[in-house]
Amino acid sequence: MLTAGQAIVDEVEAAIAAGSAEKCIASAKRVTHLFLTSAGKFNSEQVELFDNVLDRLIKTIELRALADISARMALAEISEQLAPVAQAPPAIVSRLARNDEIKIAQPILQESSRLSDDDLVEIAQTKSEQHLLAVAGRWWLKEVVTDALLARRFASVSRRVVNNPGAKVSPGGFVVVLAQAEHNPDLAVETGIRADLPSELRLQLLRQATEEVRGRLLERAPPYLFEEIRHAVAAVAAGVERDMSQVRDFTSAKRHIAKLKDSGDLNEAVLLGFARQRRYEETIVALADLAHSRIEVIRSLMQSLRSEGLLVPCRAAGLSWETTAAVMECRYTSGSMGPAELANAKGQFTKMTPGDADRLLRFWQVRASQPAKPGGRTH
Repeated sequence: MLTAGQAIVDEVEAAIAAGSAEKCIASAKRVTHLFLTSAGKFNSEQVELFDNVLDRLIKTIELRALADISARMALAEISEQLAPVAQAPPAIVSRLARNDEIKIAQPILQESSRLSDDDLVEIAQTKSEQHLLAVAGRWWLKEVVTDALLARRFASVSRRVVNNPGAKVSPGGFVVVLAQAEHNPDLAVETGIRADLPSELRLQLLRQATEEVRGRLLERAPPYLFEEIRHAVAAVAAGVERDMSQVRDFTSAKRHIAKLKDSGDLNEAVLLGFARQRRYEETIVALADLAHSRIEVIRSLMQSLRSEGLLVPCRAAGLSWETTAAVMECRYTSGSMGPAELANAKGQFTKMTPGDADRLLRFWQVRASQPAKPGGRTH
């Protein structure tokens, strides 16, 4: 390799010294071909040699001949060849990915594993819409990358991210998408059927959506989301949904429940009364006490559009089905759950053992007690 490496260096020096773009292009193609014939067998020192050689050649081509179509085609070809190679020279991959000509950058942006998350974030923050579209189509994207992509607020990029099952999207990223989806029905539908869209944001989307969009969401909903979307659509259409995002004050409810507990009067019958009267805060605090849980855990379950999670603290507290059903109904300011949903919930409630419910509730409590991430907030 030492002899071959020296020969490559000599050829590059000669091509650059000659000042001929054609010779530089020919040398770049030859060096790339030589690298590809043994890719995977080179050690880090040898890869670095190819990296340095190609970097010098491509710099020269960019300075002298990038306006020439043949030069752009040559670099696009090299990009396509190096994109799928895991051992591709990292510096040249980085240079090609940042090229302003999308035909040159696209193969690397779409496929190269040599690009780090930091590379992708920088490109998302600085390059063109076409570059962002290429990044958005990668088979796997972390939230830090999709946050940077979505922050540019290109509707086309948002749609590609949402349609990419390998793209992880943060709650903040979804907030950006939902703002765009208000005026983009297709984006609204594609976002609404994402399994990782938080329930409260799905409800927000449905509130803003037209009847046509709600209908399309039901048509396209995957089986594991159909009931949640159906129930949310029905709640919004009937105007019975509770505003789940507002900050609530549990101070008065805590004092009331504490007095009842001290006097020995806190029991299932009292909870049933609170639930039937739709006294939301008192219901949450009373259930938390009877289930030996935390208010934050119960409130989170009350906010969910899916009812089965709420069955767990009710079963752990030893409540009857009558009281459990009333607690689930208390999630809404008016109206009621559909017969099919109630029947399904009752079936799950009957099958669940108090022991299993207690263990699951304890697990949720441990998870909820973990410190919040920086920037998070609690109500």
